[in-house]
Amino acid sequence: MRVKICAVGRMRSGPEKLLFDDYADRFSKTGRALSLGPLTVTEVEDKKNRGQQAEADLLRNAIPKGALICAMDERGKTRTSPQFAQDLARWRDNGTADLALVIGGADGLTPGFRAEANTALSFGTMVWPHMLARVMLAEQLYRAASILAGAPYHRE
Repeated sequence: MRVKICAVGRMRSGPEKLLFDDYADRFSKTGRALSLGPLTVTEVEDKKNRGQQAEADLLRNAIPKGALICAMDERGKTRTSPQFAQDLARWRDNGTADLALVIGGADGLTPGFRAEANTALSFGTMVWPHMLARVMLAEQLYRAASILAGAPYHRE
């Protein structure tokens, strides 16, 4: 199952990018034997500042056709890391070819976009900077792959 993060905004060089790249690489390596990955990222920008609806349209265009869409949203389900790992395994085992994990802009995702998503996940009710949310998502993908592989990275 190919995994794609579709996100509003460009990640610039710096500590967040270094962390993201590290976890994305770890996920791609660990996930390969599990039929997970590679992890790719598509960044979109509303250069004309047309707002949340324009961002939603750009995100829709970034999502692979037929992908399972998982919106990252504060109103989504909170999952433990093992539960998230099981979600990934279930989606893969049910024949999902592409998983799109979508992160909106500063104002989040439109209600219409959230309604179109197959599911929504949350890192909790706190609001996180978008670049840190990407890092946390990449780390959780790596953690999920490690759990599924039986590796000792995740300890309960």
